[in-house]
Amino acid sequence: MTKSAKPKVVIFCDHLLYLSETFIRAQAQALQQFAPVYAGSRRVCGLDLPEASTHIISDGSFGGRVSEAVFKLFGSAPALARKLHALRPVLMHAHFGPDGLRALPLSQRLGVPLIVTFHGSDATALNTRRHEAPWGHRRYQAKKHVLERNGRLFIAVSDFIRKKLLEQNFSADKVLVHYIGVDTARFAPDQGEDKPVVLFVSRLVERKGADFLIRAMAEVQKENSSVELVLIGDGPLRGDLERQARKSLRRYRFLGAQSSDVVRGWMDRASVFSVPSVKTRTGEEEALGIVFAEAQAMEKPVVSFLSGGISEVVRHGETGFLSPERDWQGLAQHLSMLLRNADLRRRFGVAGRQRVLKLFDLNTQTSALESIYQSAIDSAMRVPSLSHDNFSATVPVCKSL
Repeated sequence: MTKSAKPKVVIFCDHLLYLSETFIRAQAQALQQFAPVYAGSRRVCGLDLPEASTHIISDGSFGGRVSEAVFKLFGSAPALARKLHALRPVLMHAHFGPDGLRALPLSQRLGVPLIVTFHGSDATALNTRRHEAPWGHRRYQAKKHVLERNGRLFIAVSDFIRKKLLEQNFSADKVLVHYIGVDTARFAPDQGEDKPVVLFVSRLVERKGADFLIRAMAEVQKENSSVELVLIGDGPLRGDLERQARKSLRRYRFLGAQSSDVVRGWMDRASVFSVPSVKTRTGEEEALGIVFAEAQAMEKPVVSFLSGGISEVVRHGETGFLSPERDWQGLAQHLSMLLRNADLRRRFGVAGRQRVLKLFDLNTQTSALESIYQSAIDSAMRVPSLSHDNFSATVPVCKSL
């Protein structure tokens, strides 16, 4: 089957695509039985996407901004719908709950089933105040029952997120767990560590816990002044975190947002990987953390907190260490233990890669995703207006632990 002959799946994200969303692009590019087509409100400065198969509502002009506003307010995007209709897609796959709600009218106009993947804060940030939450998230919270009723299937990136969705009255028959995969051929150890480095890769926001890591590293550096903390990522807390680091750390670097190639290079040379995620006052929690799987694929031990769905990818005492949430002293002890013991780092690293190969390999997981796609397409053809009662008979739960 040639690529052009493959049935097309619309990959929908409001903004296409931020640097931190490499997992969306990697999953789409790994499809074998389907051809991905990207659609959204607008392009952003981020990941490269194939121009010929990327379709947006707004080009940044005044008219484009008006069209985007109309789409977000009323669900109408006739020009985008015509472009996509000409491609004869068989399915729409939206990423993030609010984007699923935005995509719903478009999928209905195209007459294709809608699948939505929930990645984290879209399922956990429930305690937001009106002045804190973006309008799209507030709208989603008010109307998510519409998405639940009309969406064909909802994919949770972890068992933790599935439980959160069920607590919000999503039908158990429509929610399944599917782990996003990691390219284990690309994320594989190469040269290995040369100097003691603790690596952090994530956005610099409250949920990622970089402030706790800086506190922990101040203790680690009292014991070993040669250990360096390297932070990759950007965000609203960067200024505060840099001031904190200046006051307490001896060796550190803030590298800002970097490409996947740069991240991979630093993972290869790092000694330990650490993103100590925490639950925030809004309720946000780490859904899973695909970056933990990437680091483990590089045979790096992971040190973090026992928060959200992290324990589904990191095994305490086997592939890394998980301290109680916000226990930065415990974080420091675990970091020091690993930095002192090269054999322990190697043992955890090898076990981590084996776990990723078993549960998070990109090709294996994307093949399972394509089976989910086909089940949703088949069920939509049999039962155009699918009820909760008969959905579980046609869509398998694709999770293995």
